[in-house]
Amino acid sequence: MEELLVEKNRNFDFSRLHFIGKGVAVGVLAGIIVAAFRKAIEELAQIAVYFYSLIRTNPWWLLVWLPIITLICLLEARLIHDEPNIKGSGIPQVEGQLSGFLEQKWWSVLWRKWFGGVLAIAPGLFLGREGPSIQLGAMVGQGFAEKTNHHGVGRRLLIAGGSAAGLSAAFNAPIAGTLFIIEEVYHNFSPLVWMTALSAALAANAVSMSIFGLTPVLHMQHQYALPIRYYPYLLLLGLLLGALGYLYQYLTLNVGKVYAKYRFWPAILDSIVPLLLVLPIGLYWPQTLGGGNGLIVSFGQQVPGLGILLGMFVLRLLFSTLSYGSGLPGGIFLPILTLGAIIGALYGQLLVVLGLLPTYLVANFVVYAMAGYFACISKAPFTAILLITEMVGSLSHLMPLAVVAIIAYLLVDVCGGRPIYEGMLARLKSVKHAEVEMAERYEDRLEVPVFSGSYLQDKQVREISWPKYCLLVEIRRGENLLIPHGDTLIRSGDTLIFLTSHDKRGLLNDKIQQYNRENFAQG
Repeated sequence: MEELLVEKNRNFDFSRLHFIGKGVAVGVLAGIIVAAFRKAIEELAQIAVYFYSLIRTNPWWLLVWLPIITLICLLEARLIHDEPNIKGSGIPQVEGQLSGFLEQKWWSVLWRKWFGGVLAIAPGLFLGREGPSIQLGAMVGQGFAEKTNHHGVGRRLLIAGGSAAGLSAAFNAPIAGTLFIIEEVYHNFSPLVWMTALSAALAANAVSMSIFGLTPVLHMQHQYALPIRYYPYLLLLGLLLGALGYLYQYLTLNVGKVYAKYRFWPAILDSIVPLLLVLPIGLYWPQTLGGGNGLIVSFGQQVPGLGILLGMFVLRLLFSTLSYGSGLPGGIFLPILTLGAIIGALYGQLLVVLGLLPTYLVANFVVYAMAGYFACISKAPFTAILLITEMVGSLSHLMPLAVVAIIAYLLVDVCGGRPIYEGMLARLKSVKHAEVEMAERYEDRLEVPVFSGSYLQDKQVREISWPKYCLLVEIRRGENLLIPHGDTLIRSGDTLIFLTSHDKRGLLNDKIQQYNRENFAQG
């Protein structure tokens, strides 16, 4: 039987225009909220640094500071108790919601995450604002969807657009923000997804630039292209980043066991540990406080010596994992980039000491290492390359960035590392992975691309044991749509379109992705 080919509609697709407009609206709202979040953290962080300087000159100020951090601990405990979904970065929660594994109440999360994130990050803990910004943007998108009566696919598109807007406003990086949401969070490259996300990200970036200016967040004064003769050093840097990236994944995903083993208080009060430990850091090393963007930018003017850099790395590695493991509403996005920058500076300075690299090229290795470290930990190399390019404000380093990112990524992959946010999501999942026949109606939609070399490639539809809780309704091949039947041959590059129930969407995605990877695993 011949495949039934549905010709592409030659008329203009107004649904795309509608969602671009809605993406812009979500982006403006998310940009305002995230910009206010970013501004509040910056202003309160300056107050915290001032307090540390007062305590350093007059220890009696501890009598003021200790009640403040106790109050912060109690407020955070209350916020988390009332809304557990504000814990941590927020990216796993958004990814879980988009895949159908969990649901969030947008208003409950939005205001609690905003205040909880400000209170957690402002004292100087090694936490980032980017993960919370993504969750804040996602909740804006969800709220907009509910107020405009969008459900299913439309609702998810607006949540994804809000997520991209949140990251764009936090980093002034709309292209990378869009790609991160598509590559790491939504896992779908359909035109409607990226157009909605990009329009939201651009609108949010416009809001952010109007408040914080045009200068990239991590702007560094370096205009030197890396000569070809130094490229072999990139290979070693990539391997170093991969090894240390795997270590970071292990520590971050297992730090909860340390809290559980040595806890002498209710789990909801774990934040007292980093809030107490940040005090000596603020007193003796205030320049290292916070997510680390100021530290990264400082490397563009002057790079410290090997001993100081090594101390910075150990301190930030241990304290950032402890900060995150406490469950406070803060992310690891910027702390990962900061650790990568320190590794790059350490590696570059070592090459300088050995007489293998001129001093003026150390800043280059700082930039390359940020991309490589984020690529191997998040396992989102395209996002890493574009993110650093946008944040640093230079296009002259794409080739070295790509070399370092792919080597670091491959080493973590060989070691069995998984994307850090996927590992965090695994701890949030509460659904049972059992295939049961569903009685619900098919009210949700899932699109999955077919990879080259997967088990699905070159199979007829009837040859696949599809889960009982889904219907394969269309196959997108290029610009055309196919109505599948038993004899339809699935090809690499196709996009399979399923109908399923909302609560089975994540389960279905896992199953189809397993088919997609099966041949690779066997090979």
